Formats: sequence, C-alpha cells, structure tokens
Amino acid sequence: MATHYEHMPSDVRHRLAVLADAAKYDASCASSGSKRTASEKGMGNTEGMGICHSYTPDGRCVSLLKLLLTNLCVYDCQYCINRISSDVERARFTPEEVVDLTLEFYRRNYIEGLFLSSGVLKSPDYTMEQLVRVARLLREEHAFGGYIHLKVVPGASRELTDLAGRYADRLSANIELATDVDLQRLAPEKNHGDVESAMHAIAAGIEQAKYEGGRVTTVDPSRAPLTEDGSMVARPERAFAPAGQSTQIIIGATPTTDREILATASTLYQKHALRRVYYSAFSPIPHEDPRLPPSAPPLLREHRLYQSDWLVRFYGFSADELTSDDAQNLELAIDPKLAWAIAHRELFPVDVNRAPREQLLRVPGLGVRNVDRIVRLRRQRALKLVDLQRMRVPIKRTAPFVITADPPSPFTRTLDSLSLERLLRPKTEQLELFAREEP
Repeated sequence: MATHYEHMPSDVRHRLAVLADAAKYDASCASSGSKRTASEKGMGNTEGMGICHSYTPDGRCVSLLKLLLTNLCVYDCQYCINRISSDVERARFTPEEVVDLTLEFYRRNYIEGLFLSSGVLKSPDYTMEQLVRVARLLREEHAFGGYIHLKVVPGASRELTDLAGRYADRLSANIELATDVDLQRLAPEKNHGDVESAMHAIAAGIEQAKYEGGRVTTVDPSRAPLTEDGSMVARPERAFAPAGQSTQIIIGATPTTDREILATASTLYQKHALRRVYYSAFSPIPHEDPRLPPSAPPLLREHRLYQSDWLVRFYGFSADELTSDDAQNLELAIDPKLAWAIAHRELFPVDVNRAPREQLLRVPGLGVRNVDRIVRLRRQRALKLVDLQRMRVPIKRTAPFVITADPPSPFTRTLDSLSLERLLRPKTEQLELFAREEP
C-alpha cells in the first residue's frame, strides 16, 4: 500500500489521509462517468486512501479520487463530524494541489475521475469558487477528460452553479435530512429552500443544454463509462452536468420515518429530475447531544430504503404504497416488494402468460429484465415454471404469486397460508450479512 504514496511529500500524504477520511461520510459517489478523451483506457486498481471503488452493472470497477477540499467549516451541523464545534483534526488543500493530486493519480492509472466536496469555508460563494477552480483548471489548462463530480454548496450564487455545470459531469446538492423541521433543529444555518434552489438551477441548466447543445458526441459502447444507474453518458458539444445530479439523505439521525423519507425522495425526483437519491445511515459522533441518537440505525434499514427507491423509480410503485399510516417504517425482515405483495394477496396470483407488464413487475422475485423476457417469450409459447427456473427466477419466492401453464402448483396454495411471511423470510444469517454490507 505504501508504494502507492511514497512519491508524495509527507505533508501531502497526511492531509490526503485526513480529507479522504472526512469524505467517506458522503454517500453520493458511485460508478459514474461521461465520455473521456484524455486516455485510451483506465481501470482502478488500488484500495488506497482517497480512492473509492464502485461497480457498474456489467461488473466493471470504476475508481474515483474522493476527498474534501477542506474539512474546515463555518457551520455547526450536529450530525456532522466536521462541524465548527468539533475537535477533529483539520486540513486543507489548495485548488492547485487537488489538481496535481488528480493528475498524478490518473497518470498512475489509480483513478478514472474525481469526486470533490468541501466544508463551507468563509461563505458558500467562496467555497464554490474554490471547487469550480479545481474543475476549470483540470478541464481548461490540463485538458483533463476524466470524470468529475462536484458538490454544489447550497446558498452559492446561480452563476457559480452554472460554471460548475460547465466543467463537471455530475453535480450534487445534499438535502441531508428529509424534513426542513429536522434540518432546522440540527443544522439551523441551513434550510431546504437553499438546497432546492440549487437543485432547480442544476435541472434548469441540464434542460437548457438539451436545446442549445446541438449534436451529441458518439460514444463507443465498449469503452463508455457509466452513470450510477448504469446508462452511458455522452458529452454534448455544449455540456452541462451530462451525468445529471444526485443528493443524499441521512437516515437515523432523527425520528423521521421511512414513509417521510421516501415521500421526500419521490418529490425530489419529480421536481428536479434527479438521477439518484443516496441514503446514508447516521454515524454517531463522539460528543453528547440529547438531540442525537446514541447509536447508528441498522444498515439493513439503509438497504431497504435503496430497494424501495428502486421500486419507485423502475417498478411503477408510488412511495406511499410501500408504507402505511399504521406501519410507517419499512419491514427489516423481508424486502419491501415482498412485504407489499403479502399485504395485498387479493391481487395474486397473476398469470405470467396473460398479465400485463405492470402487474408482473409487482411479483416478488421478478426483476425488470426477467419481466421483459417473459413478455417477449410468451408471444411464442406458453411459459411453465421450468422456464422461470431457466431464467434463474427465485422460485421459492415467486411461485406462490404466479400461475403458469403447468397443472395447478402446490406453491400457489401457500398464498393463503398464515405462515407465508415466515416461509419466505430470509434466514437470520442472510439478514446479518445484509446488515454488514453496503447496499
């Protein structure tokens, strides 16, 4: 590991360690990208400090240099380790130093791009100017064609946000807590109005670029980097954040329910055309504050929120379907799609050979890809249970909810069983595995 950094001055190595560690609390960084021109190819190959790894749907590893420009901050957000009242060790890079680090790591084939955030230094505008300067130097003075993800500081001017969108592939402004009441209680210097103003500016810039950008450059599918949702992003002639925008919601720092969190996320998707909402489990900070919980929420809750988010974005569910007034938090023992299906048994079983695509998407165990295969194959012949098995559909989970061309299945009879949830619930050790892993 040391060989990756032995070329650096010790002071730079130390600051990199501090600021890379501080950046780990920002979850809104994943496999992302747009067309690159500065390098023939590049693959991440190190687990070093400051480098985050993500994996695209096809298994490709994408590596980004992920760090803060500084962990100095004028705000006193109680859930943040870098708040002004914290006694954490402080460090700072100049924009030129971040540029040098990025180019050095890129030349050594450690990374394919940069994820850059920062504490708020002096003011939102001053901090945003520093972030934009990094991206401008990389693009204009060094012709850097790698991926750049910049954080937008809520409260910064529209002009600076527009500049950031010219140089970055993706922008993100963190909403942080699901309700403005929560934000005012734990971070009174911030408000949702400033965050949504930033999101609106980003969305407007992206939309305007669609009309002013003219021709979109061609992308070779075998080489094109991917965005967080697995789609390729070409850089238009007049690009503005071509990989879109994202945000982050911290969960477990307040009593806010999953129902409220999903409602906020759904609203943000609709209003600002976000590409992703990231959910980050609150990490307890070593200081006593009665407003904060003493322990972190289970990581499985984070995992269930990601699953629910996926159902809303790609499976036709609405956010309020996945919880109820009586049960406002998601089930941890079973996934949200299965929980919904068990609660709505009157809608099942569905006939895989006749049901519309929208109904098939609500069947536990059937993903978008397999639903599309079913719709395509059933035009040629009636599908049986063995056909689903060949598609690697999890039969134990799916069979109680479907009818196939087979004779009546004993699986279907379990649909009315009072113990259906217990029969389909993952084993305890599987739940524990989920709880230990990032979603």
